[in-house]
Amino acid sequence: MKKHPIAILISGRGSNMRALIEACARPDYPARIALVLSNNPDAPGLETARAAGLATLAVDHRDFKRDREGHERAIDAALREAEVEAICLAGYMRVLTPFLVKAWQGRMLNIHPSLLPKFAGLHTHERAIEAGETEHGCTVHLVTDGVDEGPILAQAAVPVLAGDTPEALAARVLEQEHRLYPQALADFLAHQ
Repeated sequence: MKKHPIAILISGRGSNMRALIEACARPDYPARIALVLSNNPDAPGLETARAAGLATLAVDHRDFKRDREGHERAIDAALREAEVEAICLAGYMRVLTPFLVKAWQGRMLNIHPSLLPKFAGLHTHERAIEAGETEHGCTVHLVTDGVDEGPILAQAAVPVLAGDTPEALAARVLEQEHRLYPQALADFLAHQ
């Protein structure tokens, strides 16, 4: 089985990255992690990736001041040097410029904690509860210029329970994220 080289971009602890690491460790999984990259050199997920024996790199966005495209050009160079075929955003907390989106169009996936197109952006769990939703969940989608607007690849739903707090709902959604992202990536790579 071909193992497609992928990169994972993180900004924090990388819980979805851990789910992808576990999946990629299986011999029957169609991807291998060629690089874990963060815009935050202090991201705890970088240490998790190093402990798993993965190549890591921090490209600190603060070093680029307000030059977002310059930051992304440095990221793009690192991704190309690592010879990755696809990118998984996993808690990467930067809105991308058209440069990086276009450079990796059709090859960059993101996981978002809502059933898109509902609740794009931040604070999804609070917003779902406030809106009186009975169902919430997560979505894996391709990245496009619009925030959380790309074509949907897969979704998983959880019920919104009476008395739910954003934290309780988030925990249930995160369990589904950890299951959905590896499956959606495998399905995506099967069609590449």
